[in-house]
Amino acid sequence: MDERCRLCGADAADGADAAGERVCAVCGWRVGDVPDPDLPLPVVEVVYYIRWGDRVKIGTSRQPRRRLAVLWHEELLAFERGGRMRERERHVEFADLRLGGEWFAAEPRLLAHIARVAEAGGAADPWHVYARWLADALRG
Repeated sequence: MDERCRLCGADAADGADAAGERVCAVCGWRVGDVPDPDLPLPVVEVVYYIRWGDRVKIGTSRQPRRRLAVLWHEELLAFERGGRMRERERHVEFADLRLGGEWFAAEPRLLAHIARVAEAGGAADPWHVYARWLADALRG
C-alpha cells in the first residue's frame, strides 16, 4: 500500500511510536493525521549548508524549500537548527575560509563540521531531519 505521510510526503508505511501507533518513519507524524489547514505551519529556522563545486554556502532560512529552490547548488549537505545568530556564529567560526558573501572554501575543517552537523541530525537526508523538526514543532 502506497500511503504517504500527510505532513512530509514520505512513504509512511514503516514507523511505529512507543504506543504502537502507526507513524511516519521519516518525521514521526501519525499516519493519516492531517495538519490543520486553517493554521500556518510552525516556523523552524535552519542554517543550511549547500555545495557548489569547491564552495560551501552557509545561509539561513525560515522557509528552506522556497529558499533553496532559488539558489544554484549541486548538493544540500546539512541543516542545523537555528536562525541568524547561529548563522553569524558559523560565519565568524569559518571567517578565514570566506570567499565572498556567504560562500566559503570547502576545506576539511568546514567539511568536518558539516559532517558532525549531519550526523547529529540522525538522518542521511537533510530533508528528513527538517521534516522531523517540523513534526516536533507541530506536536509541541
